[in-house]
Amino acid sequence: MRSKYLSITLVFALGTLFITPAALANNAWATYHWARTTSSFTLQVVDSTTPDWDTELGNALAAWSVANEFDLEITSANDSNRMRKRCPTVNGQMRVCNAAYGFNGWLGLAAIGLDKNGKIDRGYAKMNDSYSSYWAIEGEKNHVMCQEIGHVLGLGHTSEDGSSQQTCMDYSTDPGSQWPNAHDYEQLAIIYAHLDSYNSYAELDGVTGGGDTGGTKPCNAPPGKGCNKMDPPVPMGVLVHRDEHHEVWVASRRDGGLWVHHVLLAPETGVQHD
Repeated sequence: MRSKYLSITLVFALGTLFITPAALANNAWATYHWARTTSSFTLQVVDSTTPDWDTELGNALAAWSVANEFDLEITSANDSNRMRKRCPTVNGQMRVCNAAYGFNGWLGLAAIGLDKNGKIDRGYAKMNDSYSSYWAIEGEKNHVMCQEIGHVLGLGHTSEDGSSQQTCMDYSTDPGSQWPNAHDYEQLAIIYAHLDSYNSYAELDGVTGGGDTGGTKPCNAPPGKGCNKMDPPVPMGVLVHRDEHHEVWVASRRDGGLWVHHVLLAPETGVQHD
């Protein structure tokens, strides 16, 4: 069983995760995107952040919603300590969390769930409060929040050498790199240029995306039950890429899909712990 698991994830890694410099310039994260049957859609966001992150979350959602492909809308909130620590994904939605996750080497973490067709059908963005001095750097709370949400939408980085392109999708600490730039919006337009045969997101009328079943289906279960049940914490799986600034991990899902994690590493020097 373990050998089969490793073969699946490593084949996937070699096929899609090692991005060429040209692809980095285009900053699409492989071919990942939310499946949808219309030219624009509203992606529901579950707010599991504390009040000291409210401004950054609101700023990031507003900035990404400038793109014509989608609106990001907070439709529910749960900022209990337990929920923020677990940060479980919800089918068809994005969850955004912050908590003191420990001195584990990462500042921000984005995870996407891919259905069997390779389309995003859930995801989360997490900010690690344990590295308190890093968040005191001007603009970095906005920068990291914006970047992790950008990953859940299907974007990669504009560079991986620490240089500034004045976008939140770079690795610099330039105060001008707090928000998406015009290039990011252009990339989203390319990623979402074609329509799909089904929706992988949860619609606001209570109809959930059908994932790889090829259609939508109603979900009338109460919150936390049945088709509205939250997933358990997402496994990290196998490390398939690492450099100075980030890591990528892949794990298989029981339904034949995959989990993909993008980890923003904490600088090795200059960051003080709580």
